[in-house]
Amino acid sequence: MKTDTPRSTKRYGTVWRWHFYAGLIIAPILLLLAVTGGLYLFKGNIEAALYSNYYDVTPNPNGITVAPSELIANANQVYDNIETVTSYSPSENPTSSVGIGATFLDGSTGTVYMNPYTGGHLGVLLDQDRIMERLIELHGELMLGTFGDRVVELAASWTLILMASGLYLWWPRRAKPKVYGVWLPRLRKGKRVLVRDLHAVPAAWLSIGITFFVLTGMLWTGFWGNGVQHLATSTGQGYPPSIWVGDAPESLTEDVAESAWAAQKLPAPLSGNAQGYEQVSIDDVVTTGLHQDLHPSYSVYFPRSETGSFTLSAFPDQAKDEATMYIDQYTGAILADYRYDDYGTIGKLMATGITIHKGLEFGLLNQLFGLVICIGLIGIIVSGFIMWRRRKPDGHIGAPKAISIRQSRILIVILAVFALIFPLVALSLVVVFLIDFFLIQKIERLKTFFHA
Repeated sequence: MKTDTPRSTKRYGTVWRWHFYAGLIIAPILLLLAVTGGLYLFKGNIEAALYSNYYDVTPNPNGITVAPSELIANANQVYDNIETVTSYSPSENPTSSVGIGATFLDGSTGTVYMNPYTGGHLGVLLDQDRIMERLIELHGELMLGTFGDRVVELAASWTLILMASGLYLWWPRRAKPKVYGVWLPRLRKGKRVLVRDLHAVPAAWLSIGITFFVLTGMLWTGFWGNGVQHLATSTGQGYPPSIWVGDAPESLTEDVAESAWAAQKLPAPLSGNAQGYEQVSIDDVVTTGLHQDLHPSYSVYFPRSETGSFTLSAFPDQAKDEATMYIDQYTGAILADYRYDDYGTIGKLMATGITIHKGLEFGLLNQLFGLVICIGLIGIIVSGFIMWRRRKPDGHIGAPKAISIRQSRILIVILAVFALIFPLVALSLVVVFLIDFFLIQKIERLKTFFHA
């Protein structure tokens, strides 16, 4: 007598099919993100070794340093191809050089490093020549600009679906699950079982960490990340509306300075009437920053217009030390002072999440934690690929046979939730269903290949 297949078994097959296709499609991008992300965790260590001739100086016994304005003048004299000085970064500690950000006549941008004790120059590092800048460009947007940013965001969104479906497949069905095969890999059950366990067991252990890194990384994306920022602002969890003097300004901090995530959408105050006034000295601006107890890693960004203001941005290792300050370029008055304590709850959580994501918040321990996640993710991807190649039959791609997603209300609801939270998922689902309906289901060879 023929019996119907239990609904839970049908659902399992459907989830497995979606997990299979999601993993197969995004695995190359996810592998690239894991490798580049693991390297970027050690950005500070790598650059300190590569660029020590630019970064390190020997302090004077008396500790006397050259004024910022004189250092800038010296830089302009030595490098006559400087078109505009854009920023000034004081020494972070007694053995650190001063960084002067600049744009050059050929359109390139970079940093001139100066010795604050002698006033001499140490060299120029162009942004285009920095290895870690190219690495983060590859990590964040695949070196493809906005299109690459959207691809990375889409892959990250589907990684969350991959994790959710993977946990469903891994979840033990027995009341008293065995330790081996669930929490530890089975080492003596043959290669096929071992590869399966090396894929599923580490993924279960690392699932929370992977999810955390995906979500915090997505805060930098141009679509979902901007949406979260706007949500934080509209719900009162972003910047407070009364931190500036006078009317609310129109331009944004991200347009004028490199700043902390929570301050990027902060309107940048404008300076007062320029008539009859000269711009205050960079020496006075730096002194103001020191007197206001900004973290020594802060940078000063010069006004970009006659009505712009100086922007002082501290974006250090620990989120609690973040600060964004604006100074009137004519009077030297502080127009706004935005610190971590001013962030809303969402802003604080996101700021801390980002510093953890970058391996900064807890020092070496943080870097090692991130490295374990990246190496584990690489192992999960590789073991998944090996498992697919071992199981793949001739004639079709190897996806498990399953009922249509349209026959499972629970799965439809889950996908709808993901689509609602992550708009690019919604767009990709529309594309998937259109391809399935108009191509795969209509062309017999495709239907056979995809085991549809």
